[in-house]
Amino acid sequence: MANFEVIEQEGLRLVKVSLQNETVRTESGAMYYIRGNITMQSKPPSAGGFLKSLATGENIFRPTYTGSGELYLEPSLSGFHILELDGSEWILDSGAYWASDGSVEVGIERNKLISGLIGGEGLFQTKVKGRGKVAMVAQGPVEVVHLQNDRLVVDGNFAIARTTTLNYRVEKATKSFFGSMTSGEFLVNTFEGTGTVLLAPVPYWQVMLLRQITAAIPKTSS
Repeated sequence: MANFEVIEQEGLRLVKVSLQNETVRTESGAMYYIRGNITMQSKPPSAGGFLKSLATGENIFRPTYTGSGELYLEPSLSGFHILELDGSEWILDSGAYWASDGSVEVGIERNKLISGLIGGEGLFQTKVKGRGKVAMVAQGPVEVVHLQNDRLVVDGNFAIARTTTLNYRVEKATKSFFGSMTSGEFLVNTFEGTGTVLLAPVPYWQVMLLRQITAAIPKTSS
């Protein structure tokens, strides 16, 4: 399998993929530049795949890169997270998929109608499964939450990925409509069961700002 690495330079982050006679797949338009003997290929989808892409809003083309060398993906002020699949299935937040090993199957997961519409995730999300690495877009440092027959309630769109073993739904923050309206947390995302959720609640620009403020505070000698 290819080697995925997140590189940070002067506040920008990018994904570097090293290949040795291997194949990786990326989101359309993700390539920054290539070093080495790597060939890009973008095949048109089947008729069924084309119709599915129209219905789901997913990209029709996800190019593949095959060969030996280094593939650099476009830098971003946000960040990236490398997820390693061991045969498990994950559902990614809308727009989170960035690249993956060629052995990883990339498909579609349909949300429940109400949860998809009011939860902000949409009716369809990207699903990845198999064995290999997946590069994801993450607005900030990722926190991994493991659930064992447990329940996790998350505010907003802080959850960027979840295993398919979890039951996901959107619900009111409190039992009463008035209580939910006045709590400041009208709708929340709820995950129940056994599995894993990835959270990215703090954007990197806030982390960088906090570091700059901390560095500017003069240290007092004890």
